[in-house]
Amino acid sequence: MLRILLLLVFVGITGCSDRASIVRIEGPTMGTAYHIAWVGQQDDAASLKAEVDSRLAAINRIMSTYDPASELSLINQGKAATDADGWIPVSADLAEVLADSLTIYTRSDGLFDISVGPLVNLWGFGPDARYDEVPSAEALQQAMNETGLNALQYDADKPAIRLNGKRYLDLSAIAKGWAVDDIAEHLEAHDIHNYMVEIGGEIRTAGSKPGQAPWRIAIERPGALTEGRSAELVIEPGNAAVATSGDYRNYFEQDGVRYSHTINPFTGRPVTHRLASVTVINESSAMADGWATALNVAGPDKGMALAEQYQLAVFMIVRSEDGFIEKASPAFRKAFMNSEQPDGQE
Repeated sequence: MLRILLLLVFVGITGCSDRASIVRIEGPTMGTAYHIAWVGQQDDAASLKAEVDSRLAAINRIMSTYDPASELSLINQGKAATDADGWIPVSADLAEVLADSLTIYTRSDGLFDISVGPLVNLWGFGPDARYDEVPSAEALQQAMNETGLNALQYDADKPAIRLNGKRYLDLSAIAKGWAVDDIAEHLEAHDIHNYMVEIGGEIRTAGSKPGQAPWRIAIERPGALTEGRSAELVIEPGNAAVATSGDYRNYFEQDGVRYSHTINPFTGRPVTHRLASVTVINESSAMADGWATALNVAGPDKGMALAEQYQLAVFMIVRSEDGFIEKASPAFRKAFMNSEQPDGQE
């Protein structure tokens, strides 16, 4: 489920780069970077950036698997404090992300599984050293024995979790999206209601740019690394979040076989279907982020069936014998298929 998230590009901001009413801040966070643009006063930028940096650092200290002292890492290491019954108290922030993760886990029939951390690490896509080689059958089975959310109990009232077995939880497929929501709420608390927030490719927009111009987002065409960045589709999300999961940026090859970073929790192996990327639009960036991974694991057929079942706005780019084909859920077609297309698109 760990994936490189920067599959989306901003569209239409550069045309406003010299307009004083568009304020921008950016910086490193969560192993990637954030970019925020809003309609406001430049004088507010420095103080707001300090607040954003502080908040993102706090989120990282809770949810990072790369920080051995984070709240999540202490749980994974078995070092977190427990009560007499084995319950591990968790912070309110971690509790929210766990609740969202379990919701997607249930609705996706187990395809979104935050306990696949041992498999992610085994295949070389986690914080452990990367080997770029296919693991042995014995190592794969051992990692499989340490995955599965059936071992996780969650009590929202405490809030707390209890692990009935060794588990390594990995929130990489939802934490950045949750952080986008958190920062968006922070902006709105400062009476900022026209903005775009992006962290590692997870995006949320609200309101509009000056002159009521909409925020516009381009969904990247697979293969752009070698062909130059280009857009498959341009959309105007409105007051919504956009998340994309794809298999064409983070992978390795061995003996002519390509191994994606997206792991199927039921097989313990990288996915092998033809879905190149899937984009989800949702009012919540956390849910868009998590669902994008779940549908990427599911593949084009099962993924689209889930999108229709839960009325998700979903856009897929699927490999074919002749290149790529587009698939869109009814909710996506209704809301976005009339958006302006890039040159050469119908």
